[in-house]
This record gives sequence, structure tokens and C-alpha cells, in this order.
Amino acid sequence: MVYKVSVEATDTCVVAQLLDTGIGFVDDRSKSTVWESFDHPTDTMLPGMKLGLDRRTGMNRFLISWRSAADPGTGNFSLQINPKGSPQAFIYWGTKYIWRGCPWPLKSYTDISNVSFVNNQNETYMTYSVSDASVILRVMLDYSGLVRNLIWHEKDGKWNEFWSVPKSPCDPYGRCGTYGICDPHFFSRRFECDCLPGYEPKSPREWNILKDASGGCVRKRLESTLLCGHGDGFVKVANVKVSDTSAAVWASTNMSPRDCEKNCMRNCSCSAYASIDIAGKETGCLTWYGKLMDTVHNGEEGYDIYVRVDAVELGNVFLPSTNFEQNQCV
Repeated sequence: MVYKVSVEATDTCVVAQLLDTGIGFVDDRSKSTVWESFDHPTDTMLPGMKLGLDRRTGMNRFLISWRSAADPGTGNFSLQINPKGSPQAFIYWGTKYIWRGCPWPLKSYTDISNVSFVNNQNETYMTYSVSDASVILRVMLDYSGLVRNLIWHEKDGKWNEFWSVPKSPCDPYGRCGTYGICDPHFFSRRFECDCLPGYEPKSPREWNILKDASGGCVRKRLESTLLCGHGDGFVKVANVKVSDTSAAVWASTNMSPRDCEKNCMRNCSCSAYASIDIAGKETGCLTWYGKLMDTVHNGEEGYDIYVRVDAVELGNVFLPSTNFEQNQCV
């Protein structure tokens, strides 16, 4: 159905139309879209919608929760793409991080939905499509701060949830503090938090007895062993959601793993690096400077990150059951 809308104070006639990209207002003369609903999402993201930044127009599309289940007023939570470093999605409570998604570029995997992450000089955004046209799917930011994937079940006449975050013990942002690493499959250790190689708990009592990792980890032998240029190197931590990439730097989107390692080694401020395949390009080199935060074991969907350690740590023999591997730089 098409509705004609008059716009006061101009001679322009605007037509409201149901477009492929949502409800839009189209200039009847120029046929250009002057406004469309997909550019102004509320708490729900539908297939084809973009979540993120259009650098050409300055438009930032993000989800914002309801105030409560019965009140559609502006709530406390938002789901936004942070374009800094290597872009990633965050759930915010006001300005505080609650949960962080995997950064660009995403690894592809088979699911009911196909998620795309576009990052170029004009736009940075996420979008998704549904592989089965018979499936009605929506992504909703709940008033309680949950991002929920919901499928419409015609037989039951209701939306059923098949995925949501934050959910696991490792989902809350920075669960194990700085230089910590969280393992959602921690049952054999009784605590989901560990320290990255070369680091130890800042407060052993809080960590080991109270199971409070908020203080994070600090480098072992902080005063007695020099870190840079004295036999230091890197230890691989395999298959993780890499540390928060907001302050990370792409040294290059076309660099071999060996050159990526050398690039990080040359700079004493480089605390870690990752060599990551970028679809349609080559292998990129992502580098971290300063603290590493929110590293999580992520199975096959994760990447490998190489953490800088001193010569003593590099010489240690790690237990076969760990995911840490030595990689000395020469």
C-alpha cells in the first residue's frame, strides 16, 4: 500500500512506501529516498538491516532497549558497533561495556543466519540474512540487556529463543581482568579464569580463594627480568576471542605471519599480535599496545594470539594440556 504525504512549507510531494529496506519516504519527483525506517532501528534488527556507521553521512545505526517489558520508552542498554581498532559489537549499559562480540573479520560458520561484517573507508557495519526464506528471524535487544535471536513458530503462535548473550560465565566484559583469559569450559579447574602466559594473579587471595578475578593479572618477574630485547619472544594462545581490539592497530592488511611477528618484536610497546586471514584480501597483522583485556577461549571460531613474554617464561616447558605454545623471536 502506498500513502501520499504532504510536506508543509515546500512544494515537494513525499510518498510513503514499503521498500525492501523497510518503510521509506520517497520524493515523488526525484524518486530519491529521504527517510527510511531501517536507518532508525529501535530494539529490533531484521534481516538486511545495518548495524553500524556510515562515514559518508555520519549516520550511526544501533539498537536501544525498551525501558521495561511493557514500556517502550528508551531503556538503559544499547547494542553498538565500535569502529575503533578492529571493529566489534558491544552491549553498553549507559557508557559501560557489558559484553563484547568477536571483532572484524568474523570467521564464517554454518547457521540459520548468515552474518556479514563490512569494514571499509565508507562504512563499518554488521548485517545478516536468513538462508531459509521460510524462517522468520529477528534479533532483539531485551530490556534486561540480553541480545536474543528469536524465531517465529507459526504453530505455537509465538517467538522462540534459540540464542542469547550474555549467557556463559565468560560473556561479561573483562570477566578475568587485564591479562586474564576466560574459559567457558572450566569444569575441571573449578574457576573459569586463568592468566595469560607470562602473567600471574595480581591478588592471589582474591583469585584463588574468593574466585574474584576483577584485579586481573600482572607480569611475572616484573622488576627482575627485562622484557624487551633480552631474549624475549611470543607464546601462542590458540583459538580465542582475541583481546579487546578497540586500541589494537592493523599494522597491515597484507603481511605474512613472520613479518607480523617481526613488526611487533621491533616495538617494545607491542604486547601481542595476531595474524588473521581477511576475506578478499591477504593475511592481516593485528597488533596490541598496552593492556590485554577480555580474552576468551572460543573453540574453532577463534583466532590465535601471540603474547609477548620474557626470556625466562619463554624457556619454560608448558604442560601438554595447555593451549600455550612457544615461539621465540630471533
